[in-house]
Amino acid sequence: MIQSLLGILVLTGVAVALSENRRAVSWRVVVAGIGLQMLMALLLLKVPAAQGLFLALNHAVDSLQTATRAGTSFVFGYVGGGPAPWSITDPAAGFVLAFQALPMVLLISALSALLYHWRILPWVVRMASRLLERSMGVGGAVGISASATAFMGMIEAPLLVRPYLAQLSRGELFLVMTTGMSTIAGTVMVLYATFLAGVVPDPIGHLLTASLISVPAAIMVGKIMIPDAARTGAAHLAEAHSYESSMDAVVKGTLDGVRLLVGIVAMLIVLVALVSLANAALALGPSLMDAPVTLQRLLGWAMAPVAWLMGVPAAEMVTAGALMGTKIVLNELLAYLELARLPPDALSERSRLLMTYGLCGFANLGSLGILIAGLSVMAPERRSEIVALGGRSIVSGTLASCLTAAVVGVIL
Repeated sequence: MIQSLLGILVLTGVAVALSENRRAVSWRVVVAGIGLQMLMALLLLKVPAAQGLFLALNHAVDSLQTATRAGTSFVFGYVGGGPAPWSITDPAAGFVLAFQALPMVLLISALSALLYHWRILPWVVRMASRLLERSMGVGGAVGISASATAFMGMIEAPLLVRPYLAQLSRGELFLVMTTGMSTIAGTVMVLYATFLAGVVPDPIGHLLTASLISVPAAIMVGKIMIPDAARTGAAHLAEAHSYESSMDAVVKGTLDGVRLLVGIVAMLIVLVALVSLANAALALGPSLMDAPVTLQRLLGWAMAPVAWLMGVPAAEMVTAGALMGTKIVLNELLAYLELARLPPDALSERSRLLMTYGLCGFANLGSLGILIAGLSVMAPERRSEIVALGGRSIVSGTLASCLTAAVVGVIL
């Protein structure tokens, strides 16, 4: 607990040190941000009703997995999870990521579109945005976009306030980018939960909690790094998507999911290949401590202090730091896969849980390209500002996710 408390102070201090105007930092925002995080963490992790919600969410994930497997086995047969025509001696060899787990993105994308068409998702976003406006002092446009990132992607959320993007101040624009980098979308949240099944208890509940808690953390860090008192309003939600009927929402949502699925598969192939090439190049050099130098080891040493500040014991911080490095340089999907594949004695149960929170964000180089491209299309007149703020948004998004892990470290 003391270690995580120190982490909150140090990580907040890093944000202040990186501020464009330290004298303009509002300490009311800092107190409100940390206080709101603590309150949300206590409610979601300690209140018995929340445990029932987590259990219900895990049952929902199981249902989604079963439904997805029904579709993949019908289309792909035994490769998609159907009965194999021969005896399988190694169950792990029968699991094919691209044909059994990743297609869940299609189902979640279709369901998200349906919930949007039925006005359920916009209603949830409105309620969350009001809380942020009153507690964190942000305008309606930023409040809507920020709260939507806990459920939607970093590009889909700003679409809800697209007409207001050109009017946002520089600081507000940075908040939109930071909140997008500090959370993950619902379309991949369920997928990551399937990776973490058996690794941490109630994975979907913790991932959802991480995204929710990271929103006030991102606003706090963003307001520290670029202090701005502007509050651009938003009278209503813009139509991010237009669906003529429920079936139209399902069709368009599925097609959107296809593009996302193809992108995930392509990025996985390329990034894993690049890591392999980098490790092969590093292996040509001298070994360190009787082991070859790898990209994961280098990243582990660099990010180990950050993992310690989150609450990971010193004996495990290099392993945890490697996961953080993989997430920042590559992406969080590969980091979660690595976390799931770690030997049982590599990290304690508490450390695995803290890393689940620390890795829960889109702050990486690949996402930066997507964010810049998407926002530049929505607000072409702000393209130069968006590009200029891109690198800082990775830092702010990472700080927000690490703050969330440190807050959880205090609560647990």
